[in-house]
Order: sequence, then C-alpha cells, then structure tokens
Amino acid sequence: MPERETPAGTMDDVDLVTRSVLTASRLLVGVSARSLAAVEERVTLPQFRMLVVLSTRGATKLVTLADLLRVAPSTAMRMVDRLIAAGLADRQSNPGNRRETLLQLTEEGRRTVADVTGRRRAAIAEIVERLTPTQRLALIEALAAFNEAGGEPPAPAQDDTESHPLGWAMDVPDA
Repeated sequence: MPERETPAGTMDDVDLVTRSVLTASRLLVGVSARSLAAVEERVTLPQFRMLVVLSTRGATKLVTLADLLRVAPSTAMRMVDRLIAAGLADRQSNPGNRRETLLQLTEEGRRTVADVTGRRRAAIAEIVERLTPTQRLALIEALAAFNEAGGEPPAPAQDDTESHPLGWAMDVPDA
C-alpha cells in the first residue's frame, strides 16, 4: 500500500510545528531571562540552574551536582564558589562521611529561587490570560502531548511545595 503524503501547511507538517515551537521557545527564553533580571548582577542562568537543583535536592555532593547539571566537577566547583561568595549557598561537612563536603542553599538562596520562579510564573500567566478559554484548552492539550513526547512530567501546581519549583524532573540517583 503506498504511503500517504501530507500536504504542506497542514497540521501534520513537521516543519510548521517545529517553527511554531521554536518561536514559543524564544518567547519562553525571554520570559526566563527577564525573570532573572532582578538578580542578574549576582546570578547567571547556569548558576540559577544550580540554585534550583540545590533547592530541590537539599544538601548535595559536588560530584552529584555536577552530574545533575551535566558539567565537569571543576566547572561546578567554580559555580559553587561564586554562589558562596554571593551568600546564596554554603558548604558543610557530611555528617555521614567527614571526608565529603555537602553544598546547600542559604536562606537568601532559597528566597532567590522563590522570587525568580514567582516572577516567571507571573509573566507566563500574563501571557496565558490573553488567550481565550478555547485557546487555553488547546494549548494545554498541545503542550501536554509535546511534554509527554519529550518525556517531561507536568510542572507542579502553584501551591505544590513538594515538587521542583520549575517542574524539572531529576532522574539522577540521590547523593
């Protein structure tokens, strides 16, 4: 049986969908960058990623942190040193193994993650409010399918304090 061709420009056009997702990703990168604007003097985007991982996992070994961020341990150490200098993270001895050092957020680091995440959530909500209810439903369905295809679990509800603040999945074993 011959394979059916899909006419260009239809809903099955992979290039059209890809371009639409790329456009949306530019919008979301802009939202992310603006959400960091208030702390950009102290924190870069990669450093913020580290803060988010520490906020989710709690006290973590450097090598585990490097694995989670997919960077070399030396890169992770430099990032940690900068976060410590900014008062956003600190080191402590591992009570279970005194040869190990654990990294964790300070109270200021926790506030920074919460503030940036709150600004990001508000900016996204402002955009979503401009959509009609029908468009919102279509967006929910499309993004749910997209996220599922990419293996990404849903982001937590606004009042969910147990989940990762940005909804990221962490599938690396605990420290």
